[in-house]
Amino acid sequence: MGLQIQHLLGLEGVSAEDIKLILDTADTFYEVLQREIKVVPTLRGKTVVNLFYEDSTRTRISFELAEKRLSASPLNFSASTSSVKKGETLKDTIRNIEAMKIDMVVVRHGAAGVPYFLTQCTNAVIVNAGDGLHEHPTQALLDMMTIRQKLGKLRGFKVAIIGDIFHSRVARSNAWGMKTMGMDVVLCGPPTLLPQHTHSLGVPVTDNIDEALEGADVVMMLRMQLERQSSGVFPSIKEYRERYSLDLERVAKLKKDILVMHPGPINRGVELASTVADGNNSVVLDQVTNGVAVRMAVLYLLGGGESD
Repeated sequence: MGLQIQHLLGLEGVSAEDIKLILDTADTFYEVLQREIKVVPTLRGKTVVNLFYEDSTRTRISFELAEKRLSASPLNFSASTSSVKKGETLKDTIRNIEAMKIDMVVVRHGAAGVPYFLTQCTNAVIVNAGDGLHEHPTQALLDMMTIRQKLGKLRGFKVAIIGDIFHSRVARSNAWGMKTMGMDVVLCGPPTLLPQHTHSLGVPVTDNIDEALEGADVVMMLRMQLERQSSGVFPSIKEYRERYSLDLERVAKLKKDILVMHPGPINRGVELASTVADGNNSVVLDQVTNGVAVRMAVLYLLGGGESD
């Protein structure tokens, strides 16, 4: 049985069955990645274009590595070195790339809705690698894979997501995906960095970090996305650190085995102290490792693979 979805545009509206299938398949690929020979022939002959209009380290390298591990042929596009600089539209870019006979497109763009727009312009499978302030579905999937790996299941556990919620597509994808999988999610940040229509996410929202952390099994810290902000959303980095950062003193008041997560890149000493980022509760590097397995699973299942 395959996925019910044809593209991965976000996790809003994606069924628990589809999420579970992706996570189960990712577990299989995780085992493959532990072998001496990490390449499988499942997408041999398929061409995947990595269409990145925004900077990225983890996501871009992770997708490219996943494609190579599946024996697909990755092609990397960078807006800064393309005809976009000459005024070419997104529609013309994707139609010209499709004319070269490609199968899948992994897209990251600063505007929300671009992955959906591409489904209207091309017959290729579209995978969202982050669109504006909308969603980042594969990040949420790897987060859930990491939690399930460490805690054995997802349902019933409480996750506190703390930081710049307003600008975070990671927070949105996790709120929808984790809620679908039976998790309790609470979002927390300064009042100026919380979404205006919080009810649309269907999870509790607070500006009190101690309230958010109470009873939490997992805490996910988000960086301050200064590149997406105008000035004046909070008084100073110092005040933000005092009110919303996670340090050893705050961790000491939480559950002993709480999982500390971060989608990266970490601003050390701002939202997360180095002692916590590198501490025993941190699973940040596990998230990165699992990212390759999750992206292999998504590409495999959407590229025509079936769950064995």
